[in-house]
Amino acid sequence: MTRLFTFYPEDFGELPVDVLHMDLMISVGDEVTGVGSRLHLRVRDRSVERLELNARDLEVLAASCEEFEASVEYNTKGHLLIFTFATPLPAGADLHLLTRTRCRPSDHLLEGLYYDVTPAGAPPTQITQCQQWGFQRIVPCFDDMMAKCTYMTTVVADERYTNIISNGDPLSAPRPYGDGRQVVTFDNTITPMAPYLFFLGVGTYATFRREFEYPDGRTFALELLAPPGSDPAAAEEALEVLADGVLWVYLFTGPDQYHDLPLRKAIMARCHERDRAKADGDGDGERVAALRAELAARVGEIIPGYAYTGTVYREIGMQNSDYGGMENVGNTTITTNRLMPFPQMTDRAFEYMVRVKVHEYYHNLNGSEVTGKTPFEIWLNEAVTVHVENQHFGFFFGEEYARLQTVLDLVDPETGTFALDEGAASMPIEPDGFNDPNELITGVTYVKSPEFVRMVETVVGKEAFVQGLGVYHRRFAHGNASRQDWLEAMEGVSGRCLGEMAGVWLKQTGYPEVRMTHRYDPSRRTCTLAFEQETREGAEPWIFPLTVALVAADGVDLAEQTHLVRGRHETMVFEDVDAPAYLSVNRGYTFYGRVTDDAAPAALFLQARTDPDLIARFSAFQRCAEVEMLGLLADPAAVPSAEFCTLYADLADDTDLMRRAGGQFLTIFESVTNPRYAHRYTALHDARVRLLRGIAAAHQERLIALYRRYAAAPTDRSPSAIKARQVKNAVLQVLAALDTSEIHALIKEQFDDAQCATDRIAAFAAYLDSSAPDRRAVLDAFEEESKEHPVSWETFLAVVAGSSAPDALDLVQRVTASPSFRMEQSNDQRALFGRFARNRQLSLETPEGREYLAEVLGRLGRVNEYNTVSALEVFGALDRMAEEHQAPLVGVLLSVMRAVDPEKQPSVYHTARRLLIGAPHAVAKYVAVHGSAPELEGVPHPAAREQRK
Repeated sequence: MTRLFTFYPEDFGELPVDVLHMDLMISVGDEVTGVGSRLHLRVRDRSVERLELNARDLEVLAASCEEFEASVEYNTKGHLLIFTFATPLPAGADLHLLTRTRCRPSDHLLEGLYYDVTPAGAPPTQITQCQQWGFQRIVPCFDDMMAKCTYMTTVVADERYTNIISNGDPLSAPRPYGDGRQVVTFDNTITPMAPYLFFLGVGTYATFRREFEYPDGRTFALELLAPPGSDPAAAEEALEVLADGVLWVYLFTGPDQYHDLPLRKAIMARCHERDRAKADGDGDGERVAALRAELAARVGEIIPGYAYTGTVYREIGMQNSDYGGMENVGNTTITTNRLMPFPQMTDRAFEYMVRVKVHEYYHNLNGSEVTGKTPFEIWLNEAVTVHVENQHFGFFFGEEYARLQTVLDLVDPETGTFALDEGAASMPIEPDGFNDPNELITGVTYVKSPEFVRMVETVVGKEAFVQGLGVYHRRFAHGNASRQDWLEAMEGVSGRCLGEMAGVWLKQTGYPEVRMTHRYDPSRRTCTLAFEQETREGAEPWIFPLTVALVAADGVDLAEQTHLVRGRHETMVFEDVDAPAYLSVNRGYTFYGRVTDDAAPAALFLQARTDPDLIARFSAFQRCAEVEMLGLLADPAAVPSAEFCTLYADLADDTDLMRRAGGQFLTIFESVTNPRYAHRYTALHDARVRLLRGIAAAHQERLIALYRRYAAAPTDRSPSAIKARQVKNAVLQVLAALDTSEIHALIKEQFDDAQCATDRIAAFAAYLDSSAPDRRAVLDAFEEESKEHPVSWETFLAVVAGSSAPDALDLVQRVTASPSFRMEQSNDQRALFGRFARNRQLSLETPEGREYLAEVLGRLGRVNEYNTVSALEVFGALDRMAEEHQAPLVGVLLSVMRAVDPEKQPSVYHTARRLLIGAPHAVAKYVAVHGSAPELEGVPHPAAREQRK
């Protein structure tokens, strides 16, 4: 049978040696970098005859063993440097493997050592990306998460570089090395580090620095490395956001984080007061001294969370990266467009900046100090970290707002995790196999697995959860842990058995779909709920917590229960309760999945207005919107109901709701769950436009007044201002559906007068999709303006690629041909090609869109596998799309497969193949029209079964 993956769990096992230390001598050149390595190993409990080091695309100049005679062979195809010893090495033997190699940085392969954007006149900026197997592109090594060791790294590089960076503390300032070069040595000999966390960077940066001081007086330095010429005020704000994150982790995480909350908040406020006094120049004054004394006393009354152990924590801007950020033990790389609050940054990008800073910082504990054992457990490093990131974001922006943002990430039909998880190429949290570790960096890892962690928290309780997490971090400090280790820590503290629940959630794709009915018995005053859990054929029933409340007509809870669902058929009974006006189901999105209940339309409308649980209220609003969408899809002459149009306007006008939830609550997706229409993308787009137009027509004056009210809100980046802008731009989007000259003028006014990037981009997107006669002139002018800054350019590309205008494809092709578009830059790829792929009514449902998609994905597949595989997610529902599109889309996937080399780009090739395997009916339609193809060999489909008969 043809393997679907390159790597399976059985390919990973215990190393035959303990990896103790690496001495590295790295001589960085503009085109070639030489690396000398002395690798200290100790044979474990069995004798060893040969050792295989990972070594990918290296030039091996010399290799030997210091203590023992060995022959050396470089298997370039297998990417192994093999040492075969003349006599077996006994258990416990110490040895040092010596290698001298060369590597060549890439301009598009963002793994190992590669070129980043270089300032004019500077030597080429070079940085590393080692997650997960980039280290072997730099030096022969055991490139394994279990190979944690210490490092002493000496770097020689051009003296014109402003910064030379690696892990650990520099033993001295860079010193002259001769021939126009400088040298510096980094000591990372205290804490063992997994090889994927190694970092090397040489570049020209503006360096910004801030002291961080803990409440007990301990200090370390926060550094920000940004492009030369960066605004010092923006850098200072970025460092303040980071410092707040560091302080929050210290005060509001850890086993006792729910104890003494008022005191912890008071300590944070006093720390801010101390820092302001220091910034005002009173660092050694009486006021600071008094605050320090008070803080030292008060912090002794709590048990804090994680405290950083290094002397410098550094964030480095990387312009070209597959990821938004990457932890590297003391040296976190963050995509430059999200490094600091540039004026060109949208609110959503700003929120991402806040999130990514604390996320990567917390990885110092969860991921670096405690590391998963294999790539199959990358989720273990990420899930808890995202869980903590969400708590941090909720602390500063509001828990309801933060949770709603996550729920939107779940249900978004274009990029949401549910859509990904339903796709033919979806993999479980712990997959059966993979071709490249980058395939494990998806919404499943970063959204679904944190939702599993959140469900575990719900089952065991918040306090038991953080205590179990504390046990886990202490027990496996500076080592590796499996998911079983994590589960046992949770079980040991809580007394709850989690193995069965974890087995289902970690190994199955998809999610629970629950149908619920309820019956109220007035004589017994009981309300009985019956659940029917639907699963895919052959799948086990999911185990998950479900929170349900009974609510009165005035929005007051009558009763609430959290029930652990274990089987396909279950009931929940509420005793001694009044008859509810409606049921508030899956409150807070207790579990990762969908619930359909028997609520009548009137009950849903009431719930959308009054449910005290914001997430359940949002879900009710979404169900009301779906009913409207289905009516418009079924009848091209239908118009939205007056009741829904009024509901939308009333919700937008609900000041308290918008303060809590922001305008994101008003989201109406181009989606329905009804399978008849769920993947009819053009029809869905048109129905949504008709729905928005109906709302705007029914309440135009009210919405314009509401727009004007929110337009007067502050333009800063406080949470309240961000939420207000969301409301204003949600209302503007509704009004834009009218596409009248009056609304064109309103949009153009916002575009011309916008005081922040969010308002300008929202207006530009609306104007681009309008019929305004000067829209192309606005496009041309904004394109020229956007070229001046990478943040603006990225956003401009995404807006153009997502346009629904009749000339959208022409615009995308024109931008692609622009000298400013850089095919080798990951940000440009994601913004233009990734967004275009998700513009599905154009990319999947028009012949010219499909032709262009096949062309760009074929090219992109040879440049960046990660972004190509991400774009291929749009084919996940191929077998459920309209029949007339299925055969042509199979042709697109075959075109992509033929454009790449399955040996060099296995992720692209095998992902496309798995998509075809998951679409047997579409493949059969293609074969019926075009005949079979070599790439379809072994791909099952109905026609193939008939041929076998």
